[in-house]
Amino acid sequence: MRVVEPGSPAERLIARSRRLLLRPAETWETIEAEPATVDDLYRGWVIPLAAIPAVCRSIGVLAFGGIQIFGVRYRPGVLGVLLEALATYALTLGSISVLARIIDAFAPRFGGARNHTQAFKLAAYSGTAGWLGGVLLLLPTMGGLLQVLAGLYSLYLLYLGLPKLMRSDPDQTLGYFVLILAATLTLALLIGSLVSCVGALGGPIRID
Repeated sequence: MRVVEPGSPAERLIARSRRLLLRPAETWETIEAEPATVDDLYRGWVIPLAAIPAVCRSIGVLAFGGIQIFGVRYRPGVLGVLLEALATYALTLGSISVLARIIDAFAPRFGGARNHTQAFKLAAYSGTAGWLGGVLLLLPTMGGLLQVLAGLYSLYLLYLGLPKLMRSDPDQTLGYFVLILAATLTLALLIGSLVSCVGALGGPIRID
C-alpha cells in the first residue's frame, strides 16, 4: 500500500525534489520555463519543506534529552524547544522572500534581467537540499553536522541556477553567487540570533 497517492501534490513534490538533487542542471531548465506564482511556490514548496528542519530538530532534542557538545549535554525546556521551532519556521519563510528580492535587485549588475518570480523560484528551490537534510536533525548532535553538508549542496544548486533563471552573464556567475552567499549567511546569522532570543523565553537550559 502506497502512503503517497500517484499524481498527488506530495508525489509531485517528492519527484521534483529527487530530480533537482540528482539532475540539477536539467531540472533548472524545466523550472525556468514553467509558469508559477509566488503564492503557489510558497504553498506547494516552501511551506511544507521549510517545516522539516524545525520539526525534526524539536523531535530530536526532546527525544534524546538535549544536545551533547564536547561531552557536555544541554537540556532546553520543552517550551523553549517549541518556541525555537516556531520562530525558526516563521523566520525561514520570511527569509526566502527577502533573499528573492536581493537576487532580483542585483541581477542587472551581473548582466541579468530582473524578474521577481524567477528570483523567488531560485530562492525557494535552491533551499531544497538543506530542508530535506533537516531530517538528519532527528539525531541532534551528529545530525547537525551532517545537515551542514546538505546546506552546502543547496549552495551548489543556487550557483547552478543563477545564470539559468536570472539570465546573468555566465562569466559573472561567481561574483553574483558570492554576493548572494553573503546575503544568505547574514540572514542565517540574524535568524539564529532571533531564534536564540525566542528560545530563552522558554526558561533556562540545564547543563549536565
